[in-house]
Amino acid sequence: MTSSGTGAGVAGDWQTGSTGFGRSRLGGRWLFAGIASVLVAAVVGVATGPVSIPIWQVIVELADRLPIIDVDSSLSPADRAIVWDLRAPRVVLGLLVGALLAGSGAAYQGVFRNPLADPYLLGIAAGAGLGATIAIVARLRDAVGFMDPVPLAAFVGALLAVAAAGTLSSRRGSTGSSTTLILAGVAVANFFTAIQTFIQQQNSETLQQVFAWILGRLSTAGWGEVRLLTPYAVICIVGLLLSVGSLDVLAVGEEEATTLGLRPRTIRRLVLLAASLGAAAAVAVSGLIGFVGLVVPHAVRMVAGTSHRRVMPLSLLFGASFLALADVVARTVRAPAELPIGVITAFIGAPFFLLILRRQATS
Repeated sequence: MTSSGTGAGVAGDWQTGSTGFGRSRLGGRWLFAGIASVLVAAVVGVATGPVSIPIWQVIVELADRLPIIDVDSSLSPADRAIVWDLRAPRVVLGLLVGALLAGSGAAYQGVFRNPLADPYLLGIAAGAGLGATIAIVARLRDAVGFMDPVPLAAFVGALLAVAAAGTLSSRRGSTGSSTTLILAGVAVANFFTAIQTFIQQQNSETLQQVFAWILGRLSTAGWGEVRLLTPYAVICIVGLLLSVGSLDVLAVGEEEATTLGLRPRTIRRLVLLAASLGAAAAVAVSGLIGFVGLVVPHAVRMVAGTSHRRVMPLSLLFGASFLALADVVARTVRAPAELPIGVITAFIGAPFFLLILRRQATS
């Protein structure tokens, strides 16, 4: 992993190439494409499942819930319950998780000026994995009957990992360099992973549950996970969208940002806080779903330009649709069994990651 200083050299044209800041406005065409992708993913996700429901009836049923539209989809009570109690919350959860992971990835890449940065950079995955493992091994589900403690434990573990990385990278009350922060994140991740491995070895009977969580899943029994995630999603998304102008200025250089009255370290700290909060919340409810925060922002840069005024909102939209459609593949490719969604995203993301490395090596 490169630092912010060397990252600019490694990925020079990624930040300021021919698709650079001249194309900074979002543009109606790309905004329409992003919104359309979310709508298509939502309809396909709700219409797909073991019980066949015509897609036109799904569209009418979804439209019927809009404030000014009153239409009859002719769905039976059983089909309507499938749509709203089983499939819709899962699709909405996938949209939220995908948006948070992709938006966090775009933020990390902008802060560190490195296209290989992702939401798990500061030990978020390791911290969440350790928290979830402790909750599963301690059988907190049995001890706490009114809620599922695993997402809460994963969320706390992720935030502890980020806080530890930030503390270790600080010197005399000031924020350390990006290089120091990255190295601290790597150290924290390895330490937390070692603890998790030790706990798993001592409690082999829970390995299947732990691995099922680690591989990622969007299974949900209702709207509880959506309600749990929504407040964090709103805070993270608003914070990231408000930061796009500052991230564009930081991409030019710290001296330029300072002359314009910005405080680079403060901006980085706030952006990392918002991105880490969103990524931790997403991981807490979905498990470890890799490559979304890496693939989606980079793909957006390739086709829409490098300005964060485009990259951030489009990453949020296309990240949402990407994960929702990946979940459709995960639950249909081996129906009636389901594949972990992390397997699907890794199958798509790993070759894309190699493509990024190849481009970096030849640039």
